[in-house]
Amino acid sequence: MLPLGQRIGQRIGQRIAQEFADAAVVSVPGPDASDIGGGWQWFSVRGITEDDRPQRIAATMTRFVATIQRLQNVFAASPATTVLVGFSQGAIMALESTQTGTPVAGRVVAMAGRFARPPMQAPGSTALHLVHGDADPVVAARHSVEAGAVLAELGADASVDIVAGLGHGMNATAVDLVIRRIKAKG
Repeated sequence: MLPLGQRIGQRIGQRIAQEFADAAVVSVPGPDASDIGGGWQWFSVRGITEDDRPQRIAATMTRFVATIQRLQNVFAASPATTVLVGFSQGAIMALESTQTGTPVAGRVVAMAGRFARPPMQAPGSTALHLVHGDADPVVAARHSVEAGAVLAELGADASVDIVAGLGHGMNATAVDLVIRRIKAKG
């Protein structure tokens, strides 16, 4: 059985491929074996705190951005034509990439993720869409709601969809929201 993030990545990837036949759909796992179970991670969550979360994410951001840029080169895609769809740590990395000052995607759809700390800038040319279950016990939905409010104050192109009854995962409603947000013009 695949770990949760990989199962969700496959499910979303298959649906995106169905909806966008001309798109290159690539699922990128974290580069390191998880230190709390099966699967992969971008950063360790073992003993993570609100104080050290930003440093852990920053320490691996260069690898994340390099991975995205390498794939863009392979598929001759520009940041403007790139859509990053991430779940949990993938969502965190995609969201945080919008705060680096150099956009790697024209659109970010973050599922069950969060910023390490409240966003400091509107990511100019990147539209952000946060999809979150209101029953998520791993990453509280309030993080998406609060980020949406801050992004609105900053003038960002951002939206938040909260899915009733959904925990740390995906269901048909959330998948449909992801597809709708990918198709959105803004």
